[in-house]
Amino acid sequence: MWPEIPYPPWQETCRAVHLYSQVIGKYRLARTPWLNHSWHATFYIRPDGLTTGMVPDRPGGIEIRMDLVRHRIWGAAAGGRSASFPLEPMTVAEFHSRFLALVSFLGGAPEFDDTPNELPDVVPFPEDHAPRPYDAPATERFLGALISAHEVFSLFRTGFLGKASPVHLFWGAFDLAVTRFSGRTAPPHPGGIPNLPDEVTREAYSHEVSSAGFWPGGAADVDYPAFYSYAYPEPEGFAEARVEPDAAFYHGDLGEFVLPYDAVRTSADPRTRAAPCCISSRRPTRQRRIRETGTEMPLNARWPNAATRAPSNRHWLCARRNAKPTPECRSRHALAA
Repeated sequence: MWPEIPYPPWQETCRAVHLYSQVIGKYRLARTPWLNHSWHATFYIRPDGLTTGMVPDRPGGIEIRMDLVRHRIWGAAAGGRSASFPLEPMTVAEFHSRFLALVSFLGGAPEFDDTPNELPDVVPFPEDHAPRPYDAPATERFLGALISAHEVFSLFRTGFLGKASPVHLFWGAFDLAVTRFSGRTAPPHPGGIPNLPDEVTREAYSHEVSSAGFWPGGAADVDYPAFYSYAYPEPEGFAEARVEPDAAFYHGDLGEFVLPYDAVRTSADPRTRAAPCCISSRRPTRQRRIRETGTEMPLNARWPNAATRAPSNRHWLCARRNAKPTPECRSRHALAA
């Protein structure tokens, strides 16, 4: 899939969809029992957009979907009642009003905090009357990028036997992410994220993490879609670590490795181009674990076998070590072509 999705041409639509996702996310957050690291509040990728999954609410549960193909917000309640409204040019206040009406029609309780999170200079949803555009084709391309990134992260997640998050979208920063945990507690996070209580941040980073993610653009001076990878706390030598592919670099202001999405998209094999950044940037955290505990976790992703038309794990290992592929690897890779 890997569509072209430059950030500047659709940034205003992206900001609008981000805020709409926060309205929906605040509803889920208010109704769902807390799960560690705020995992209870995230969205999941669908072939046609994003979903909250089941939100505990009258009359037994409600699911909200952002359909980025048909460009509608859909709601469905236990018992069969459903409703929707179109995604189109509007204000955040109008979206908020329509969403409250949808939840009420479904029999739910549309009661939640109305202030955006993780953004500077925020305006409460009901008071945000600035006109917002809606670029439907760009939004569909963004969905295509999310689906492709989801595949990469789902593969990356398989190479770790410890605690790992789902592949999910955080509506606060509007990034798709997957996180691994060492199992050891981390020093208290300093907090300071705009419009997010420090106690929420500290709970999210209560234990050592290594995270990989994708965002559409707009973070610091990164005005393009990109993959990222970071660790908290940042281990010694992390910023100086050599990572793959060569297009990846350490961004000092963000404290993360960044890999431009276009460097992946335009490569011969985007899926195997993105995964090395996730894996190789984990080396310092892996080395810290070995040095301090004498134990090691698996590092390599577990590819599907050749029957599924994807490279085998053995071929991946050969490529990662810059070794000459074995005949078996060449054969399996040919099947995947």
